[in-house]
Amino acid sequence: MSPDPDVQLRRFRALVAPGTPLRDGLERVLRGRTGALVVLGSNRAVEQVSTGGFSLDTPFTPMALRELSKMDGAVVLSSDLSRIVAAGVQLMPDARIETLETGTRHRTADRVARQTEVPAVTVSASMATIALFLSDGRHPVEPSQVILGQAGQALQTLERYSERLWTLLTQLSSLEVQDQVTVKDVVLVMQRLEMVRRLQQELDDYVLSLGTDGRLLELQVRELDGSASEVAALLERDYSSADGPPLQVAALHDIPTAELLEPLTVARVVGFSTEDHLDRRLTPRGFRQLAQIQRLPGALGERLLEHFGGLQALFSASKAELQEVEGVGEQRARMIRDGLIRVAEAAYTERLG
Repeated sequence: MSPDPDVQLRRFRALVAPGTPLRDGLERVLRGRTGALVVLGSNRAVEQVSTGGFSLDTPFTPMALRELSKMDGAVVLSSDLSRIVAAGVQLMPDARIETLETGTRHRTADRVARQTEVPAVTVSASMATIALFLSDGRHPVEPSQVILGQAGQALQTLERYSERLWTLLTQLSSLEVQDQVTVKDVVLVMQRLEMVRRLQQELDDYVLSLGTDGRLLELQVRELDGSASEVAALLERDYSSADGPPLQVAALHDIPTAELLEPLTVARVVGFSTEDHLDRRLTPRGFRQLAQIQRLPGALGERLLEHFGGLQALFSASKAELQEVEGVGEQRARMIRDGLIRVAEAAYTERLG
């Protein structure tokens, strides 16, 4: 079975990232202006398209890769990239395999990767570029400064989207306290959650590709991580229908961006009934609101909501009534009551604003 292209791409992007021995070797070849074709693995399929050259089976080092690349032919590494299996190898893949590449080295790398499902890397002496070839085609290995520029733009976009997400969540909290939530209010939050997730995934790919050059970017991305997955799970619990299938925010992962921008489409994809319109009123169960109260165990939150039947009844409960719930003593009842008051006050402030 063919490897998953996305999984394979992430794996080999990490292996050719700055700071790795392989990238060090490729950079040495690039600076030496000799060019190279390196096959990143050895199996029976690779052996069948290989002829000539020298069998080595020697430990991989960046310096050895640089020197062996001066020879005509390809360098073949072991599957774990720890050893140089052969050098000066002539690769003869099936010429009937279609390729859009023009240079001899690139055409060969493309066909070898497609035929054997073993990745190959080329270093172009004339273009001063590095390219990774997988079974789905060419993937440029960009210099760090280029990736950092792209990542900077994505990071700025993520900051704006994250700010908008937490604004929408604050507005949703206000509407929940007032019991005025509609399908559209929930859908807009889920829509923004998916946008933020996609940007975070894009930035994770940049961090992976940057290797040791991506440490600062990784810290910046972590600072913007607002536990979006936890928010999505709480929204699913709060708004799933009791007599229907649960909502699934993860269902948005595979839809095109154009469809993600349509609230009605998002509503249908996550699981709201096709009979629902965006203005239909919803009553939250209250899991997300209780999660905002510090030091309140999740299991106790469930018991509170089950005991009082919903968020609105819980807001109006007295300390004495709270103590009727198993696990709630006088001190904890005061903590819960104070936490609910803070939630209500924040919602009132948002409404005035």
